[in-house]
Amino acid sequence: MESERLKLAPPSLEFSEPMYEVIEDSRAEFSQFLPWVTESLTKDDVVKNTQEAIRNYEAFIGEFWFNIIEKETDSFIGAVGFIVRDGSVPFFEIGYWLQTSKTGTGYVSEAVRLVERYAFLEKEAKRVEIKMAGSNTKSQLVAKRCGYQLEAQLNNARRLPSGELDSTLIYAKHT
Repeated sequence: MESERLKLAPPSLEFSEPMYEVIEDSRAEFSQFLPWVTESLTKDDVVKNTQEAIRNYEAFIGEFWFNIIEKETDSFIGAVGFIVRDGSVPFFEIGYWLQTSKTGTGYVSEAVRLVERYAFLEKEAKRVEIKMAGSNTKSQLVAKRCGYQLEAQLNNARRLPSGELDSTLIYAKHT
């Protein structure tokens, strides 16, 4: 999948090293909302997670991601997660993270639109959701900018990595 500025590539061990480097570079920001970004996350963990994502992508089950590649630099800059919530509907969830130095460029919105097109056109989605912590205002702006509608606010539904209690917001598009 490609846009003018980005290429989205399926999970691949080719991107494990640059993925780990981006996570390390953006750890302070990521660890606010992504519970898997811990001090104990290792390169080996990223490789194992990538191997699982490759299997899930090939079987079209569970959770996997698309690597966000900036065309201008041919660099890995983030990921757009894809979760098969219910293949019988079909109903999917997407999530995203981007290298801190690349935020504010519209890249995440561009990547979300590409994955959304994949979900609706190639996988015949009936529903696509984006969930986030209520305090994650940047993620909310992406969902709104991409035309997703707020369907629910689940108060006290998640604990942030900091231990603080937060709500979960559910934005969705459906056919």
